[in-house]
Amino acid sequence: MGSELGRSALKAVQGEATANGQPHDADMASLARGGRLNIFGFVLRLAGRIPFLFIGGRIYGAASLGRFAYAVLMVEFAAQIAALGLRRGLAQLLADGKKPQAWIVVDALLVAAIGSLVCTAILISFPIAMYPDPHSPPHGLDRFLAITVLAVSWTDISLAALAYHNDVASTVRARSIIEPWTITIVAFVWSYISLDDGLIVSYVCSMVAALIAALIPLFRYYGMPRGWKPDLPTSWRTAVRNAPLAAADMVEWASRRIDLAVLGLYLSKEFVGIYYVAQQVATIPAKLKTGFEPVLGPAIVRKIAANDRTSVAKQIRQVTYWIIAAQLGIALALAIPGRAVMGLVGSGFTGGTAMLAFLLAAEAIAATAVVSEAALIYVARTKNMVISLIMLSLEAGLAAALILVMRDRGMPPSYQATGPAIGLCVALVFSSVAKARLLHKELGAPVSGWRWDLLWSAAAGIVVGIIVHYFLAGFLQLIIGVPAIMLAFGAVLWTKGFGPEDRELFKLRKSEVQDLRDAEAAAEAREQIQDDIV
Repeated sequence: MGSELGRSALKAVQGEATANGQPHDADMASLARGGRLNIFGFVLRLAGRIPFLFIGGRIYGAASLGRFAYAVLMVEFAAQIAALGLRRGLAQLLADGKKPQAWIVVDALLVAAIGSLVCTAILISFPIAMYPDPHSPPHGLDRFLAITVLAVSWTDISLAALAYHNDVASTVRARSIIEPWTITIVAFVWSYISLDDGLIVSYVCSMVAALIAALIPLFRYYGMPRGWKPDLPTSWRTAVRNAPLAAADMVEWASRRIDLAVLGLYLSKEFVGIYYVAQQVATIPAKLKTGFEPVLGPAIVRKIAANDRTSVAKQIRQVTYWIIAAQLGIALALAIPGRAVMGLVGSGFTGGTAMLAFLLAAEAIAATAVVSEAALIYVARTKNMVISLIMLSLEAGLAAALILVMRDRGMPPSYQATGPAIGLCVALVFSSVAKARLLHKELGAPVSGWRWDLLWSAAAGIVVGIIVHYFLAGFLQLIIGVPAIMLAFGAVLWTKGFGPEDRELFKLRKSEVQDLRDAEAAAEAREQIQDDIV
């Protein structure tokens, strides 16, 4: 019975019934659906994150934000180590698994739990790693920030497991609604209790809330792992096998954090706080590309398993184009009125306008590298890791060198603080070019998502941006200017650039919904067959 159900469901997924009689690419439909949810998630994330930055800047101040940013930096680094690459490696484990998928997911959570406990113990025992400033040693509840290592790693793995079955909605709910609004509300409420602990407590609460939001749908979908027993030898082999992937994950994460770490070594925590705000604004649109990873990973695994590398290249090109287009429009809309954007957080943060511009540019540049890496981790793990390590070294070296050169030339600290952002841009140019060329060689097909229509769209956005900059002041640049720039960019892109496949991102066809339902039915059938075997 189970086998018949599995064959019928798989046949439905692989069917060729589309309106025009051509084979329908269910993976591309999944990517388009994930993209729509990510765009929606971006709007929600922006709505939740900006109030937190406003509260952090105006109530807690730049120094407190800088101290908080460095502590969170170390916690998230520990969480990356604890996850051992399972955030992206889980898709392959589920695809290749010979036991119930619920068992595989719990094995992954067990590995992350062991790593998290070790990292948490180290951070609690040596809190100076999170708070290195001798003038502001750890006090109160500071030390307990380390308990979020487990929450961060488990949330990432849980959401990756859900995304393997095309459930991107849970990621949007956890990361774009529950997490940002929890940290915002708690930070505001706690400011009336203690300004010393408010940011720390709000972060812990937001990470725990996001974990709960991820675990509920995880167990609803996969069910309880009945019959599962801890398998530490297999877990250890999984950890060893995932070492290159874990390294790639840590390098990709570090590329967005090492600039902040270098800045903290050379400049005061006030500048770290200003840079952190600029980074948070810039990385909000960056979630557009990282949000694609859980959906893109399983799609790539399926195509590679079928030895269809041309389709992998097509998926990479399409997703890269979508992401570059979205990030370029958002970057122009936030960078041109950048002074007004930073001024929202407080008048003392407007000195970070140049930082914001370079960081927004860096995120658009990074799109090619990040999407290419989604395939490279399966076809050229070691070479990808080497490129990532070179990029990280280049970024750190340039960040430090630029700060020191500007200091020797007598430039003010606000100028010196742009050094890490400039270094990040240069390093990401190298990474994007190198990874795209490597993937082109591995797949035997072009993977670049760049198209010249992006240049014309950018020109339209810049022209409107110049008008906004010179004829609108302050808050009007945000209310009127930001939407106007994005509208001009989007209008040219839609009319001159987007083709039928590009517009798939903004369409939700009944056939696409049915394909996704059939894919879910096939996955459930496979799980039933595996359960029958066990």
